[in-house]
Amino acid sequence: MANVWYNMGMVKSSRAAKTDIITWEAEEYIVRDKTAWWYVGLVAVGLILAGISVWLQWWSFLVVVILSVVALMIYAMRPPRVLRYSLSNKGISEGSKLYEYSEFKSFGILHEGNNFAIVLTPMKRFSPRMMVFFPEAQGEEIVDAFGNRLPMEEVKLDVLDKLIKFLRI
Repeated sequence: MANVWYNMGMVKSSRAAKTDIITWEAEEYIVRDKTAWWYVGLVAVGLILAGISVWLQWWSFLVVVILSVVALMIYAMRPPRVLRYSLSNKGISEGSKLYEYSEFKSFGILHEGNNFAIVLTPMKRFSPRMMVFFPEAQGEEIVDAFGNRLPMEEVKLDVLDKLIKFLRI
């Protein structure tokens, strides 16, 4: 049987090899618009916390506040990387790193605006969930591939995800 490559969908199908390989590219996170007031608010909160730490003479906390504000500014201005994902019978690859299906107990789908993501729940209790964004055009194929290997569960944003969304980072 012949292999067929779809250039736009970047999908490789091979019946003879019995391996389904789906590849796509997506940004590593959702970019949320930040106005100038967002940056002013960040600096204001940083100055208030810095003032409190100076008043109470908590010098190590002052260093943490300053480094945190600088790190948040850098992170907020950095554009997301475009990552290459591929899905095979072994697992999902993010760049050169392979995550095997056995590392996850389930998956779910999140939809926010025009963005779709697969959320993988790890087997390890305290490991963070893995969120993989994907293009809507390949969504059905990607969800079917995960559905053949992992049970699907409803996922909701946890407290940390809601806080990140609220803070627009």
